[in-house]
Amino acid sequence: MTADINPTRRTFISAAALGIATAELSLLSPLTARAQSNSSAPAAASGLGRLKHVKAGVLNVGYFESGPADGIPVVLLHGFPFDANAYADVAPLLAAKGCRVIVPYLRGFGETRFLDAATPRSGQQTALGADLVALLDALSIPKAVLAGYDWGGRAACAVAALSPDRCAGLVSVNGYAVLDLTRTSIPQPPERELPAWYQFYFLTERGKAGYTKYRRETNKLLWKLWSPKWNFDDATFDRTAAAFDNPDYIDVTVHSYRHRFNQVAGDPAYAELDKRLATLPVIGVPTITLDGADDAVVLPNNGAAYAAKFPARKAHRIVPGAGHNLPQEAPQAFADAVLDLLPARG
Repeated sequence: MTADINPTRRTFISAAALGIATAELSLLSPLTARAQSNSSAPAAASGLGRLKHVKAGVLNVGYFESGPADGIPVVLLHGFPFDANAYADVAPLLAAKGCRVIVPYLRGFGETRFLDAATPRSGQQTALGADLVALLDALSIPKAVLAGYDWGGRAACAVAALSPDRCAGLVSVNGYAVLDLTRTSIPQPPERELPAWYQFYFLTERGKAGYTKYRRETNKLLWKLWSPKWNFDDATFDRTAAAFDNPDYIDVTVHSYRHRFNQVAGDPAYAELDKRLATLPVIGVPTITLDGADDAVVLPNNGAAYAAKFPARKAHRIVPGAGHNLPQEAPQAFADAVLDLLPARG
């Protein structure tokens, strides 16, 4: 059996209490607290539900919740440089079908905060996965359908791979999102290096300083480049751009990309998870993979290259008219993928 992906406390998780991995392999269960609503926080786009906060692992996670409390749990995970508002039109579609919809801000974004100033501001993929399991534990959710893209897709894939008994089903944009860190430093043809220019920018101190100063301008440019057919307006961007003012946003972002290219060490708290994820394990849960037909950063394909990673995959779909920010650009298609994974009720 696989270990739980959460490494936030130096005690093993009780398999009897949580029904997950063996105690020998369980990695450090989360700090938990009762979720509290926050009525003083600024409003996000309509449809996300109420903004709440809960202590989960090393974070105080800001998240939105909608739908019936006893509904099938669905966790929707945003990417970079986006935020929970990416699901403003997806969440109500799922809530209307009886799902309990949870939409968190990832570490470094929006309303989510670190609990301890001493915690490394890591953006490595296993940290994102551990945060997700900690959130499930804090909300007393044994298992959920996980759906995400970009960073959020990576977190969902990490949990589905390492803690499959926490994942009832997976929707992953751009397929198998687990990074093979042994290959990230291999040069690619120039036409593939070009869309990743921002990653190389973040590897330099000049780039970090430039991004700190021009984070909104840079991110707005990335939105335009990655989704060339998405005609978003200033209000849509500004609603998300507030999430980039999180005090840890720059440090988490820069660490994520420097770690990706093996330029900095990861947080040692996730070392064991890093070793396990480095084997690029298969994901055996029911899965639907998606590509945006007009995604200009991760080009759409037929899914054959990573089909072996998803032995239980139900479908691969290319979504017309959608770019990289697929759930915000094509909310019905994204919601349909989630709904197609739900077990029949009644």
